[in-house]
Amino acid sequence: MPADWPTTEAEALAVQQRLRGLVEPSGPGPAPDALIAGVDVAYDDDRDVVVAAAVLLSLSTLAVVEETTATGRISFPYVPGLLAFRELPTVLDALADLRHTPDLVVCDGYGLAHPRRLGLASHLGVLTGLRTLGVAKTPFTFVFDQPGPERGATAPLLDPETGEQVGAALRTREGTKPVFVSVGHRIGLAESVATTLNLTAGYRQPETTRRADSLCRRALAAAVS
Repeated sequence: MPADWPTTEAEALAVQQRLRGLVEPSGPGPAPDALIAGVDVAYDDDRDVVVAAAVLLSLSTLAVVEETTATGRISFPYVPGLLAFRELPTVLDALADLRHTPDLVVCDGYGLAHPRRLGLASHLGVLTGLRTLGVAKTPFTFVFDQPGPERGATAPLLDPETGEQVGAALRTREGTKPVFVSVGHRIGLAESVATTLNLTAGYRQPETTRRADSLCRRALAAAVS
């Protein structure tokens, strides 16, 4: 864990307020032959163990190029809106072990779709300088109208208090619930949606997330066995 990592809710909130202004909420999407990383985290709270996985895919083929895991201690208590402080130390370690630098990192969670506009994807992007986006399974505290039933249909994800658009509800497969895409860092929302569609050729969730989730769960089981 970094020596100056926050240990209290007040310290973490202060960090979010300081870093939120550094997010770059626009930028191009990745090239067709880009390397896209997916990151995910699994916990065993009883044993104070957290495992992060980073899986690097070819955007053109969705084939795995490289994968790594990192194991550590849980660095922050569970507080809604502050989950990045639990996950980022091991996520950073997993990414650091990749031999190739990702052109973009997809997080299982939020970017600007966050009460303080600094979810895991945005926080990770600011700390590393990498292009990032978030794809979440639920809308968190935000509201949306159902997108059309066809693959690729979208609807704005809105802050109910301000009306600000913070992301998009995206239908990745016909007949399934939408996922919730938000900008992380150095990429625009339209580009984030297009990239998510490219990564969901066969499933509701991006292939990056599916593979990172599976890998970190297997690594956690091995770590605590």
